[in-house]
Amino acid sequence: MAQEPVLTVTLNPAYDLATSIERVVPEIKLRCAAPLADPGGGGINVSRAIARIDGESRAAVSLGGPNGEAMERLLAEEGITTVPLPAPGETRLSFAVTETLTGAQFRFMMPGPEWSEADAEAAVAAVREAAPPGTRVVLSGSTPPGVPEDIAARMQAGLGSERRLYVDTSGPALHAIGRVPAGLALLRMDGAEAEDLAGRPLPTRRASAEFAADLVGRGVAEAVLVARGGDGNIVADAEGVWHAEALRVPVVSKVGAGDSFLGAFVLARARGGDLPEALGWGAAAASAACMTPATELFRREDFERLLEMREITRMA
Repeated sequence: MAQEPVLTVTLNPAYDLATSIERVVPEIKLRCAAPLADPGGGGINVSRAIARIDGESRAAVSLGGPNGEAMERLLAEEGITTVPLPAPGETRLSFAVTETLTGAQFRFMMPGPEWSEADAEAAVAAVREAAPPGTRVVLSGSTPPGVPEDIAARMQAGLGSERRLYVDTSGPALHAIGRVPAGLALLRMDGAEAEDLAGRPLPTRRASAEFAADLVGRGVAEAVLVARGGDGNIVADAEGVWHAEALRVPVVSKVGAGDSFLGAFVLARARGGDLPEALGWGAAAASAACMTPATELFRREDFERLLEMREITRMA
């Protein structure tokens, strides 16, 4: 199926290792199961999600050192073309341990290398060079130490009006977006991130919808999406507000659900789908991701089955 080009951007990727053990106990050596290795980071997972439903994307990734080399091999094995970005140091390591007795998961995230102002500017320039006009660019994941808080606004300015920028970030970088009319194509947040940005609780769907619509009205983004976990997902643009029900599935792990949502959402838009249709695609992918362990993302057959069950309601 024809689609517009998609370029994902991961400034702080992680070489993900996942294992399991019956019980996590302090101060003794723990004999874990054989680890599973995956390339991790927001944009990378968005590209992996797109590939699972026969979409195409390229992944602009900052890779360095042996961990970066291992990640590049894993991405190539999944058929994902990488675009190298400047890497000021070794790619970080992420380690997840699932306690099989309780189902609890312990996730350990390393910080990644320190970036300079020059590194950030070089990355913005490299992304622009890699994204021809008409590209949907997805900036997703955490920002490395040293990256300016306004990196999303800088990237939007660097890409210009001929490319559309989708952003999924958190912390200071998210607050920087909320302070200016950046004009993003999409800003995505989970419920906790939305409350942090709003500076107040958003206990109901209506509260989340009003906050999302306010950000649209202030020019922060053309569309704003708030993921409310088990209460579904809300998206607002200048034309209205829609809600997607959370599909009821057996939850194995929620890791990668947000990235899976964004990957399916962007692919639907790149194929010409409207906002409610993209919302339904994202909800199906996120629910499907909850059915698989750790960083496996989701199975296509689960996505297709859940897509038929989607429930989209117009709120305003």
